[in-house]
Amino acid sequence: MTAELTFSGANWLSPSGFVTAPLSIAEGRIVAEPGRAVDLSGKLILPGIVDLHGDGFERHLAPRRGAMNDLTRGLISAEAELAANGITTAVLAQFYSWEGGLRGPDFATRMLAALETVKAGLDTDLRVQLRVETHMIDAYPEILGLIDRHAIGYVAFNDHLPHDHLARGKRPPRLTGTALKSGRNPEKHLALMQALHDRRAEVPAALDALCADLARRGLHMASHDDATPEDVAAWAARGVTISEFPETLEAARAAQEAGMATVLGAPNVARGASHKGMVSAREVIVEGVCSALASDYHYPSPRNAARDLADLGLADVAAAWALVSTNPARILGLADRGTLAPGQRADLVILDQDSRRLEATLARGRFTYLAGDTARRLTARG
Repeated sequence: MTAELTFSGANWLSPSGFVTAPLSIAEGRIVAEPGRAVDLSGKLILPGIVDLHGDGFERHLAPRRGAMNDLTRGLISAEAELAANGITTAVLAQFYSWEGGLRGPDFATRMLAALETVKAGLDTDLRVQLRVETHMIDAYPEILGLIDRHAIGYVAFNDHLPHDHLARGKRPPRLTGTALKSGRNPEKHLALMQALHDRRAEVPAALDALCADLARRGLHMASHDDATPEDVAAWAARGVTISEFPETLEAARAAQEAGMATVLGAPNVARGASHKGMVSAREVIVEGVCSALASDYHYPSPRNAARDLADLGLADVAAAWALVSTNPARILGLADRGTLAPGQRADLVILDQDSRRLEATLARGRFTYLAGDTARRLTARG
């Protein structure tokens, strides 16, 4: 059942800025008609977070290698973590990769089947981004079939092959560990990587054809880890409209100049630097070429990053929160969320204004997380 409530006394973020007028929700939407009044003085109400890319769900599906028998239970657990961090729309970034294990085609097929089983019973809007390894050109027909069967609306392109080492005939670092994760012995794993590397000249034309097929289906497409303006230009020519985690400021600028959205990692903002030594997301934001932030591998990071940006004076609260709510919704073409305005989905978070503890998350007007003082006020007998 959806809540029919009117929150009074809170500061809430309207499309025109913070206001203190009552905010009403009913039938899963922001409405004008008042419902049961709840005093939320001392609280902040913000739009629910729209997470464009996150693989933190993997820890719930396989907390240890081999411990992944019932993926539906893991997805239900992942939704609880998403809700506890204010995320009301989550794009689960699932690999389809030669790397195997959690990133392999078999696991992707199982994960998508499990999500189909549970998603109707969950209130958080769980969507999928299929992360396709570019050099798996023989698997492209199977990938298209998987996309069609599960109505996947978002594809990102990765290339995690260690080309420098393979080109020199050298064993890549950490080969044994990655091979064990894939379920292969190191020599077979190395042979597979070498075979994919050796066909690299075939990849651009194959990608051109695949992207054309995806564009005809109306999918969102993202490049990943663009390092140079030339990388960006190649993807833009294929109709890719999103640049995920550009590695340099020059690539981020080039993406925006090409009309692409730029998505940076929220953990990068919270850390103050990339964990891989690439460009700082804070620098990209200050330069005005960051469109949105995503959780990447850590679901608490979007709300923490927005707070940090405001605390550091790098953006006001409204602009910082737009990076994790309004802007991601627009990038995905989700016109019914990302702002608190009449007719929009009642996707919102409630925080204590002083401690900034997240005390409630609502998705489609249903509480997915409730704690602290807000929980006491909502459950108090009048």
